[in-house]
Amino acid sequence: MYLDSAKKAELFEQFGGGAANTGSAESQIALFSFRIAHLTEHMKQNRKDHSTERALTGLVGKRRALLNYLKKRDINRYRAIVKALGLRK
Repeated sequence: MYLDSAKKAELFEQFGGGAANTGSAESQIALFSFRIAHLTEHMKQNRKDHSTERALTGLVGKRRALLNYLKKRDINRYRAIVKALGLRK
């Protein structure tokens, strides 16, 4: 599997401040970004996979909602996560 518990713990440690801090906006955004990157590569190989395309669209929307929330709450945390993940906008 592309996303095992060790990889999740690594993402949460790096972006959430600790492996147990799985609910912070930054850690969720990082997890969604990892999954989006994986699904994007899958879509490049399988262009007609509509169920994956729908899942990808849903993940992008969830990440955008969390980014908007973070932007409203704390602009410095928003800027830091966008820079760390290399996201546009």
